[in-house]
Parts: sequence; C-alpha cells; structure tokens
Amino acid sequence: MRDKIYNLVLSEIEEFNDIFNKNIPVQFGNDTPLYGKEGVLDSLGLVSLIVMIEQAIEDELNVSLILADEKAMSQKTSPFLNIGLLVDYINSLMEEEMAAWTDR
Repeated sequence: MRDKIYNLVLSEIEEFNDIFNKNIPVQFGNDTPLYGKEGVLDSLGLVSLIVMIEQAIEDELNVSLILADEKAMSQKTSPFLNIGLLVDYINSLMEEEMAAWTDR
C-alpha cells in the first residue's frame, strides 16, 4: 500500500508543480523537503497540495481522509516536512481506516 500512496503523492506533487509553477524537487524521493525551513511550500501552498492529495486518495482509493487535522498538528515531527514523512503518515491513516472497517 505504501508504494501506491508514494506514487499517488509524487503524481500530485508533479501536477502541483505544473499548476502553481513551483519546483518541488521530486527527484530526491522520500527526502524531498515540502514544508518548513528547507521546504519549497509556504502555508498556502501546503494547504493546496494537501487538498489535491486528499482528493486523489478519494478518487483513486475510495477513502476519504483529512490529512491536516489535530492529530497531524500534534505530532512531534510534522508529517509535512518531506515526502517520506507524508507518505508514512497517509499510510498509517489508511491502516487505521482499514482496521476500523474490519472491526465493524
């Protein structure tokens, strides 16, 4: 599942780069900085990218997730610092969602 999420995130970042004329350097893979001291995105850019990723997850994986919530903001290390952290965070949310469905 992580590989699928990783590819989805990369695809959305590439689309984001095209739409907003940004240069998030996806060639660095998991270590690509997104937000924070080394990141390309400001807060508005981050929100725009998150919305694009949430929509892609819903369209392609049929799961509705909210990525920027209290849980994300309260983490010791922000899941929005780089691609790897973001993908890991989304993967953990997907696992929680699937576990919730199997418990029903």
